[in-house]
Amino acid sequence: MAGETIIIRKRKKGHAGHHGGAWKVAYADFVTAMMAFFLVMWLVGQSKAVKASVAGYFRDPGAFETQGGKGILPGGKDIAESGPSPAEAAAERKSLEESARHIKERIDSLPELKTLGKQVEFTVTSEGLRIDLLESSGASFFDSGSAGMRRETEHLLGVIAHELGTLDNTIVVEGHTDSRQYASSDKYTNWELSADRANAARRSMERQGLKPTQVVGVRGHADRELKVAENPMDPRNRRVSVLVKSHGA
Repeated sequence: MAGETIIIRKRKKGHAGHHGGAWKVAYADFVTAMMAFFLVMWLVGQSKAVKASVAGYFRDPGAFETQGGKGILPGGKDIAESGPSPAEAAAERKSLEESARHIKERIDSLPELKTLGKQVEFTVTSEGLRIDLLESSGASFFDSGSAGMRRETEHLLGVIAHELGTLDNTIVVEGHTDSRQYASSDKYTNWELSADRANAARRSMERQGLKPTQVVGVRGHADRELKVAENPMDPRNRRVSVLVKSHGA
């Protein structure tokens, strides 16, 4: 063995050559696709103002560099924010106030609605236009203890529906009662009565000009939201409310 040369050959181990980096590219494509998907889903649920701002960015990305990330629309907000701009909110408020004025003028011009017309109250807030049909001790919109509607009430709701049907705002109809117990039976209570009256009002308005797609809710509140809280038996607590919702509400 003396004088022999021993040569040891080491095999190089490794698997990178078999796979390379192709999987990284595929994974990156997958993550990008998921981000795009969630962005689209987020955008679908945003307000018109946000959608307009996003569309404006893609039309002119440079506008955002000079506006500090603000929307490109006049009075625009951060894209992350939702809801109309102050200018849009003011314009909508004015539109709702005009609608209330048109309804009131039309009611006042009809002699047959002279009595019930005095029991209609209009309130414009950030929530929208609320129209309350308030009962009194001397005049009622419905037959006592039922959802049966008086003829004058049908006419009155027709005037309201004709005006509101020209708007693109969504609407919620609410029914309310006073705290007087409807009956000793638990089969039909103020909950059912308030909901039935609200539904009767909805059906009447949809027959007379309100678009069916406008109504997004019909609610019966019984006596849980009293208008005259200090007097639960006050007849004004018995009412039907039509809420014309602001776009940003």
